[in-house]
Amino acid sequence: MTEHHHAPQSGSEPSRVVEVERKYDVDDATPLPEWVGIPGVDVVSSGEVRELDARYFDTADAELSRSGVALRRRTGGPDAGWHIKGPREGDGRLEIGWPLGDDDRIPDAVTATVSRWATGPLTPLARIENTRTAYLLTGPAGVVAEFVDDRVRATDLRRDVQREWREWEFELGPAAPADGAGRAALFEAAETVIFAAGGRDASSGSKLARALGF
Repeated sequence: MTEHHHAPQSGSEPSRVVEVERKYDVDDATPLPEWVGIPGVDVVSSGEVRELDARYFDTADAELSRSGVALRRRTGGPDAGWHIKGPREGDGRLEIGWPLGDDDRIPDAVTATVSRWATGPLTPLARIENTRTAYLLTGPAGVVAEFVDDRVRATDLRRDVQREWREWEFELGPAAPADGAGRAALFEAAETVIFAAGGRDASSGSKLARALGF
């Protein structure tokens, strides 16, 4: 669960987190879900607002996108930094993170890591600004999941096209069930209240894809 791991520290070793989450489309005026009947959850926190600003990079012929990889530099929130999101594997994606550094140049360690998927020059692809309100769903063992309400403003920098939308994410936390059946039951219970509130299955697999019109 990316938001609640420690931000990457200075040094040679990046942080590594496997994200397991699901996304949902939602209308601008849809009310938030009523969190009842969620296995293992006793308390839902009040919302924490985070102003996030991310710039995504790729080669001119989209080597990263074609490999299912995203590279971004994001400010704001508890995990600000450089992030590489690897190809999806099952329910999750490996996210590798580095600190921001003193300027906005892509760090050598990031370039070296991304070279397994892309060898051409990396240039700005999209900017995604996001007003996020985050809620922690906790139980006796800790954070079971994080639910976020995102209001997104995206710019396709190569075509100068702007798009806006609202979406929800439900991401497993450190205290989520480790077994497949437990995770399935948790997602099923979450989706019952999410769909009851007016959420829908996401029409796009990622914010970047949607920013680019996919």
